Amino acid sequence: MTTTPTATDNFAHRSITSFKAYDIRGELGVNLDEDIAYRIGRAFAEILAGQRTQNQVSDGVQNSIVIGCDIRDSSETLKQATIRGIVDAGVDVIDLGMTGTEEVYFATSHYQALGGIEVTASHNPINYNGLKLVRDQSKPISADSGLADIQALAEQGNFAAISNTGQVIDKFDKTAYVDHLMSFIDTDKLTPLKVVINSGNGSAAPTVDLIEQRLQQSGAPIEIIKVHHTPDGSFPNGIPNPMIIANRESTKQTVIKNNADLGIAFDGDFDRCFLFDANGEFVEGSYVVGMLAQAFLQKHEGAAIVYDPRVIYNTEALIEEAGGKGVISKSGHSFIKQVMRESGAVYGGEMSAHHYFRDFFYCDSGMIPWLLTIELLSTSGKSLGQLVNERISAYPSSGEINFKLTGLSSDEIITGIEEYFKSQNPNKNTLDGLSLDFSEWRFNLRTSNTEPLIRLNIETKGDEALLTKKIEEIKQWLGQQGAQVA
Repeated sequence: MTTTPTATDNFAHRSITSFKAYDIRGELGVNLDEDIAYRIGRAFAEILAGQRTQNQVSDGVQNSIVIGCDIRDSSETLKQATIRGIVDAGVDVIDLGMTGTEEVYFATSHYQALGGIEVTASHNPINYNGLKLVRDQSKPISADSGLADIQALAEQGNFAAISNTGQVIDKFDKTAYVDHLMSFIDTDKLTPLKVVINSGNGSAAPTVDLIEQRLQQSGAPIEIIKVHHTPDGSFPNGIPNPMIIANRESTKQTVIKNNADLGIAFDGDFDRCFLFDANGEFVEGSYVVGMLAQAFLQKHEGAAIVYDPRVIYNTEALIEEAGGKGVISKSGHSFIKQVMRESGAVYGGEMSAHHYFRDFFYCDSGMIPWLLTIELLSTSGKSLGQLVNERISAYPSSGEINFKLTGLSSDEIITGIEEYFKSQNPNKNTLDGLSLDFSEWRFNLRTSNTEPLIRLNIETKGDEALLTKKIEEIKQWLGQQGAQVA
């Protein structure tokens, strides 16, 4: 870490390469340190304060920014550097303490702040960290909607002189946030369930404890069994990333050992929620999207549901059966949130285990999905396996298969695979990468927004043999182009 500059320092131009499409993520001491965090905080505050309109003032938007951080050892130091940048821009700070990303989303709207920052690297290696930014009303900021301007000012260091520094207010109480989470379910409808929750030694534990207290106070017969519960920035049980198959074993075995009804696992900043059935089997995210879509349509007849184009057969079928309106969106939180706002959708889901809710400021939450799931299990009288296994058989999918590129570029590969299948006259969609639909099966091939990978998803209509055949065919073709399974 480097020493954080003060308001009187002369800022030289500094290239900052940790800015990505949707957030800021970098390797500590390489492209992210205290100086960069200070610059980002100051640039973010200066730009948002400068854009504050009379309408925003009339609507009660305050001259403040909320900030929280995950449990990583480097996060608190980076948060404090960011805070110094914000107050040196003349903007107040509401410090939430140790939080998950969704707590910043909530607090930004709850406190009517100019914006919010969560210092987190989510599921990235321990030598990484980052910042997730939102503007007022918890609206996303991406490269196309202000992130590039923040980067430019942070790099130039040409900050405006200010006469008064901002103030820092600590607001560590999570009561209002937990109140809002609990408003998504009716605890009177809950039936006896045994639930395993694996927080991965990340930031989820305090919120899980508070939800457990609320469930107990309401008399709900929910037993929670906790795994890797203590927040620990050294991650003694590995980086909390349930997308890695090896990391699922502890949740699976605890479900089996305790004869639990379901398992839940979180990543480091708990903006994603992963489900396991009563046999400890991991449930792919696309089937959870379909399940939650149907649950919302039972409560909101005819509502719009947003989903991404990677795996769609099951979701579209369930939306149609429930009388909803399906709206497809490009993958990525800024796109999903924008499409949800435009369509007024009650719920949006991505197969990557990001779930978005109209009544959570159109933001993603990792806590709301599992609360909705225990309510759905209670009201339906069905197990999680019963709810999803039939759908998995009806619309089997490959799960996301990632490939590293060692030869051709991703654009060249996407162009090549389109040509390879051209003679079969598939239905083509280029909303997000390339989707080709052959009626009884389809695939989506897209470039990762966050990693140097190309991602493949294949699905069929009830034909496991066809799925296996097409996985091997496309894997072989990609291998011939120099793409290797990651």
